[in-house]
Amino acid sequence: MSEEHSIAPINVADEMSKSFLDYSMSVIISRALPDARDGLKPSQRRILYAMHNDLSLSPTKAHLKSARIVGDTMGKYHPHGDSAIYTTLVNMAQPWTMREILIDGQGNFGSVEGDAAAAMRYTEARLTHLGSAMMTDLDKETVDLQPTYDETRDEPVVLPAAMPNLLVNGGTGIAVGMATNIPPHNLNEVIDGICATIDNPRITIDELKTHIKGPDFPVKCQIRGYNGIDSYFRTGKGSIRMRGTVEIEEKASGISQLIITEVPFGVNRATLQQRIAELVNTKVLTGISGMRDLSDEQTRIEITLKRDARPQVIVNQLFKLTSLETSFGVNMLAIHERRPKLLNVREALDCYIEHRREVVIRRTRYLLRKAEERAETLEAFLLALGHLDDFIRIIRESKNREEAREKLKAYTFPTETAERLGILIRSQASVQGDRYVFTDRQVNAILELRLYQLTAMEVDKTKGEYDSVLAEITDFLDILAREARVLGIIKDELLEIKEKHGNPRNCEIVPDEGEIAIEDLIANDGQVVTISHRGYIKRTPLAEYRAQKRGGKGVRGMQTKQAAGKDEEAGDFVEHLFTAGAHDYLMFFTDTGRVYVERVYQIPEGSRASKGRSINNLLDLQPQEKIAATLRVEYLTDDEGNDITFSEDRKENIVFATRNGTVKKTQLADFRNYRKGGLIAIRIDEDNSLIDVRLTSGEDDICLVTRNGLCVRCSESTLRAMGRATRGVWGIRPREGDYVVGMAVPAPGQAMLVASEKGIGKRTPFEDYPTKGRGGKGMLTMKITEKTGSVVSSLAVAEDDELMLMTNSGQSVRIRVAEIREAGRNTSGVKLMGLREGEFLQSVAKVVVDDEEDSEGDDDVTVEGGDDSAAAAEAPAADESAE
Repeated sequence: MSEEHSIAPINVADEMSKSFLDYSMSVIISRALPDARDGLKPSQRRILYAMHNDLSLSPTKAHLKSARIVGDTMGKYHPHGDSAIYTTLVNMAQPWTMREILIDGQGNFGSVEGDAAAAMRYTEARLTHLGSAMMTDLDKETVDLQPTYDETRDEPVVLPAAMPNLLVNGGTGIAVGMATNIPPHNLNEVIDGICATIDNPRITIDELKTHIKGPDFPVKCQIRGYNGIDSYFRTGKGSIRMRGTVEIEEKASGISQLIITEVPFGVNRATLQQRIAELVNTKVLTGISGMRDLSDEQTRIEITLKRDARPQVIVNQLFKLTSLETSFGVNMLAIHERRPKLLNVREALDCYIEHRREVVIRRTRYLLRKAEERAETLEAFLLALGHLDDFIRIIRESKNREEAREKLKAYTFPTETAERLGILIRSQASVQGDRYVFTDRQVNAILELRLYQLTAMEVDKTKGEYDSVLAEITDFLDILAREARVLGIIKDELLEIKEKHGNPRNCEIVPDEGEIAIEDLIANDGQVVTISHRGYIKRTPLAEYRAQKRGGKGVRGMQTKQAAGKDEEAGDFVEHLFTAGAHDYLMFFTDTGRVYVERVYQIPEGSRASKGRSINNLLDLQPQEKIAATLRVEYLTDDEGNDITFSEDRKENIVFATRNGTVKKTQLADFRNYRKGGLIAIRIDEDNSLIDVRLTSGEDDICLVTRNGLCVRCSESTLRAMGRATRGVWGIRPREGDYVVGMAVPAPGQAMLVASEKGIGKRTPFEDYPTKGRGGKGMLTMKITEKTGSVVSSLAVAEDDELMLMTNSGQSVRIRVAEIREAGRNTSGVKLMGLREGEFLQSVAKVVVDDEEDSEGDDDVTVEGGDDSAAAAEAPAADESAE
């Protein structure tokens, strides 16, 4: 052929377009995007395969140098740079990158701050159990193989993937003209979602979300909002907002600290601190005086605030101006049927289920073929042992193996003879008419029989194995014939993975503001809320507290700080205790006269003995502001389910009582426009403080009780409703040295309960307290002696009520009001609670018993910590009087 005919003119633009398209598809298919079936990119798959197939680095084997693993992978399967392969290996071994690591690394594999791993010659690795599970049954022809780049060996096109790796570990990659960013999920939830999809092929996205809650990143952080989750569940695209965790702690000096204990996934802690320092230096964040990093494997960054800084404001600024709050853009793009496809969560599950279905079917066919081959061999053994003399004669008379083989091949007998020996004739090659003829495989097996296999015991063993193999063949055929069996096997194998390797969620998912009515998702159970003197708050399920007999020592209710040998102020003690439903509103009134409103379920939950969390984590308090009183407002809705708790249709009032005896009435509806930063509730003078607040109907009476046991009862109608920013009027005029300690609102069938600091108390019918005008000195309500101590609390109770008593050391006891004897006003009462030396009663609250709670309780006295057997024995009898 002439030279002019071997050269063809081409359009440069067309050739560039075609070449670039080929390059793009190579990058997309063979490099950047994970396969929807096993969730792996080719580089990841080849590393795992080299570790499994060539190096046998199972989880039980010793670690091997990473350089050896990289070398085998590069030389046999992945002809790219060693640094790229090692980076991929390191990534699969980092627990802050992968939700479930596939490689167990030993040595320096980097850090969450972005530090690089040590050189591959220094580190070692092996497969984890889940990494090994990705290749379970790989040797049973479960997946297709393809030639490697040099066609010297084969490699799997996809791994069998006994674990749903695509959703569990997610993945990220940038191809040509497209990119993928798949978030990781919790292994338990994904397996539950797969099982639910198998059980109900028509499962909806909403039903699927009851099993798979949303992303679950390798590092603990808070996921805010459900809209982004719902979006990518349905479309494959969405945006997930992540937020770190910041706690507010108050030091003994009164200065507040912000403690960052969690950062969002993908955020570098060092970079975050540099950003905060930059904002402080440029005067954008003006309330921070210092910062130090105490992190190890757990994050702990301490930020010290200036004395006049508002902690909650600084926290909000950090969320807004730094990566302490960031987003994760979901784009679930993966290779499906050799094409890039955007998958929603349901489609991703379907891809995995179909892949596992094919794996199970191909594995069953492989096992069936092997079982049939084994059955064929065992048939030959049984027939040979049944005609042993003939076979020995044929072999002895043969000159060589080939002659013996030909004679055995020509040896035939009726099929009835084979059936009589219990042989199920499976191969058509073994039957010629009504004669049984040995196949080549059977002849070779007979020639290789060992002498010991001719014993009677070996004959029985062979027959037993043959029957067992026939049962396996029947089972394999049943699996191939029934789709339900295949799907059942997929479920069983996944549930086994879940049982062995499942773990709880890392990331809490919370609704964003205004996104969902969260009370619909939270049971309205009874809660006990406690606030300590130093501002630690928590809520505890009411069921954790048992009703006990009067005089019991109680159970541990809150861990508090006590400083032996120092002033009381050096320690901490419970200052407020009350019960409420989880949906109710709590109004926090401070000593400066402001009010903050929160829902009960928003209060941090803690165990009965835990200290709780600083109230600064819950409320945006002003500097030097403390909680003085709290009020529970029952959550109410109309017929359509709308919240009417602070509606103008409600005629309730809030009555305030202060230490110097002034009172004020304000309508509840005046607080409907509450704000996160609080509202002015009452004007408080510098020499005064707020004692208590009560919710009234407008026609109630009010009883004010002082520390020295005096009481004034007046009608609420004598108080006119005032605005929020007012001081009020006189309710009682305490004598010198006396002050108000409590306020009660009488109701029909109730009595006045008064309790003193030494655990003495009584209840007196409200009929004994005549209604008089406000502003008087008061009448006697409790006889104060050295044995009783001063009055600490008063409230209105009914006979079927229960009370929660709390001491300064955190001990609590729950008793029934019916066990407290009624007594006149001029008496001291009976012992309500046994106290240890130096201990005194701090607060009393009425328990709202849940409808489903067992109100009978357990009458045994339980004391946690210390040697309390003697203390329990010293508990006073039920009829002991302190008069």
